[in-house]
Amino acid sequence: MTDDRSDKIRDRAYAIWQREGGAHGDHQRHWHQAEMEIDREAALPLTAGDALPQTREIASTDVLEVEQLAVRTGISGDEAQALIDRLGTDRAAIEQAALGLKAKRRS
Repeated sequence: MTDDRSDKIRDRAYAIWQREGGAHGDHQRHWHQAEMEIDREAALPLTAGDALPQTREIASTDVLEVEQLAVRTGISGDEAQALIDRLGTDRAAIEQAALGLKAKRRS
């Protein structure tokens, strides 16, 4: 496992742990979920938006971005579109809201 991949997985597992309330005892599940998410994201095709890390904005009319958000976060395409429409173009806020939506649905 490369250092960059390990760092991404560790950061994602920590975010998952925080999002789920910070309870101890599920570190292996968080790590495994983070691995799957990072690997799934790495397998997605690059788009023009990925080449512009300074802005990291999502256009609400970009169908490919909507679909990729849905795949990355495990929500439906309609939910992804609704988040983008509601939150604008801030990729970080949209990703966080999508992951929160998925977590609430599992509860």
